[in-house]
Amino acid sequence: MERILGVDFGDTRTGLAVSDTLGMLANGIGYVNSTYIVKTAELVAEKAREYKAARIVIGLPINMNGTLGPRAEHVKEFAELLKEQIDLPIEFFDERCSTMAAHQILNMTDTRGKKRKASVDTLSAQIILQNYLDSHRH
Repeated sequence: MERILGVDFGDTRTGLAVSDTLGMLANGIGYVNSTYIVKTAELVAEKAREYKAARIVIGLPINMNGTLGPRAEHVKEFAELLKEQIDLPIEFFDERCSTMAAHQILNMTDTRGKKRKASVDTLSAQIILQNYLDSHRH
């Protein structure tokens, strides 16, 4: 089987998660820090190589009414830059409510302050990837 890298693209921090080789579980692996979109693409490509990912799933922020807004276009721009860095299939997955779910989990675990800020992007990537894996399970 293959590992899949999950990405929650952000302007400053980009959360990352990777699947197990069976495609059953997503595990958060941290985040990359960069405010420069090209550098972020480079760092994500490095992580994909490090974890020997066979594909990349990027959360696509679709509006609640199903339309794509400026944020989604920015994510697509990031994906194009990532394609220049690494030759892997890249898929988008609807990330609606993933950040909200991450905040709810962090509330339940009483995670606050700097630890919360550092955790939310990774957890969002993990939620996106887990939802993707669950939707593709036969």
